Amino acid sequence: MSSDAARLDPASVGERYYRGTIRRVYYGSESGTLVSEATGREYHFKYPFVDILGPIPRVDGLREGMVVGFDVGWTSRGLRVTVIRVLG
Repeated sequence: MSSDAARLDPASVGERYYRGTIRRVYYGSESGTLVSEATGREYHFKYPFVDILGPIPRVDGLREGMVVGFDVGWTSRGLRVTVIRVLG
């Protein structure tokens, strides 16, 4: 498999990100929360401190119940979502 095909393969995308579900989206403040499938822990995100990747690269494209891949990082306000990858 070429490197371009591996980059687009959903299985390889899933290996690079934690999986979670969007719990809440606050469109006015461009923020929200998601829940990790593995741990059940809730994480917060806020634009512009989160990169949204995939077919819907904006907060207003996220919907409650949507399954996403995500990554976290430490900020001055604790552990926050730094990347959301829309998987569908």
